[in-house]
Amino acid sequence: MSGIDGTGLKVLLADDHPIVMKGFSMSLEQFGIEIVGEAKNTTEVLQLFAQKKPDVVILDMRFGEKKTGIEVATEILQLDPKAKIIFLSQFDQDFLIKETYRIGGYAYLTKDCQPEELAAAVVRAAAGTTYFLPRIAEKLASLSVRGNDSPEAVLDPREMEIFIMMARGLTNAEIAEQLNLSLKTISNESNAIKLKLNMTRITDLTRLAVKRGYIDA
Repeated sequence: MSGIDGTGLKVLLADDHPIVMKGFSMSLEQFGIEIVGEAKNTTEVLQLFAQKKPDVVILDMRFGEKKTGIEVATEILQLDPKAKIIFLSQFDQDFLIKETYRIGGYAYLTKDCQPEELAAAVVRAAAGTTYFLPRIAEKLASLSVRGNDSPEAVLDPREMEIFIMMARGLTNAEIAEQLNLSLKTISNESNAIKLKLNMTRITDLTRLAVKRGYIDA
């Protein structure tokens, strides 16, 4: 073992994939960390948080529902502004990383992280200290250098998600289906995104997304 000791720490896991959640649970238990609850949807997260009062919440960025992990985290922080939240995601997208730390998250890890990294993040978060994987720290530094003219500076997390889908060439109907939202909602969102970015053509959105590294060329 790496010397990380999480004995006595209580963690609430929130992910809509039971197999993934079980794997993280077993990994953390190796370090003495107790899993006091496993939430499969956003409603369960809030209920279990209130009931179990965990030291740390490990929150998936997406639950396959209308709410994002960031939106759920915001609700948790409304219940308890001192809540310690760690975010897990399949991707290390710039706008997600920036937003999670901005709202008060203590760590952002991708799901391919090592058990030691996740355990270290839990221990650090419980102690009130943020945790950064080296590649995440580099991205945050890069975002700082870019300044406030980047899309993540003017778009909220949901808009960023839709912007990237638009840049990849998805139609409003396809985006609405993937996000389980109405076509009218997506149409309104896409128009707002174009207005905020001062762009009207999808090709311009695509070029911007490639330039910023949100999608591959």
